[in-house]
Amino acid sequence: MSTIEPVIAGQNGAVAFATTHWSIVLTAQSELPAAREALEKLCRTYWRPLYAFVRHQGYKHEEAEDLTQGFFAVLLERRGLDTLRKERGRLRSFLLVSLKHFLTDQHRRALRIKRGKGQPLIPLEEFRYAEVDIEPSDASTAERIYERRWASTLLDRVFAQLKDDYCKAGNAELFDYLKQLLPDGQEAPSQADVAAKIGMTQNAIKQAFRRFRCRYQSLLREEIAQTVAMPKDVEDELRHLISVFRA
Repeated sequence: MSTIEPVIAGQNGAVAFATTHWSIVLTAQSELPAAREALEKLCRTYWRPLYAFVRHQGYKHEEAEDLTQGFFAVLLERRGLDTLRKERGRLRSFLLVSLKHFLTDQHRRALRIKRGKGQPLIPLEEFRYAEVDIEPSDASTAERIYERRWASTLLDRVFAQLKDDYCKAGNAELFDYLKQLLPDGQEAPSQADVAAKIGMTQNAIKQAFRRFRCRYQSLLREEIAQTVAMPKDVEDELRHLISVFRA
């Protein structure tokens, strides 16, 4: 069972739908000063799963980087966004379908981004360290790899926020121990073991983990809410992500 699965059993609390990633995409056609900056942030967030999809289409590392950058260049120019309808689909699906169209319709030579020239798009240095394990594969696996990278990206963002919360409260060590209690396919320590290591009673660890898990569930639903158009879609998307980790 993955760390994402316990969330499905949690309470379906209300999720705020203020400024979501979907709303960034939908309003990106505007010329507001913050529009491009917001869209660049979105591109940076989902660079890895999109790069992984391109890589598994059989492209070499640098070709995949160039094509991913080229796709974001098109997105940042706001081309094609006028066809969007907020009530349709999910950001995960929209970006993948858009990328597929991009790879089909555009000639690679015309889209190659010359390194060191022109306006920089997404800095690549922050991604390269994590991409060494990606090898090209047949196209039939590319979508599955994209889905797993997408789900992993969401979890990374959730844990980063959760860790930041605990660090700000002076509980960085507690965070590290409580995270171990979430099932992730590996043998998790018992709460008694964690209590002994950190010098807390077993009941105190039990209560701390309950709060940790509730906050984790809340943050994950909030992160998913960033990628869907309607609040009612959050639970469906959560179930989909669980199925991705089970596959």
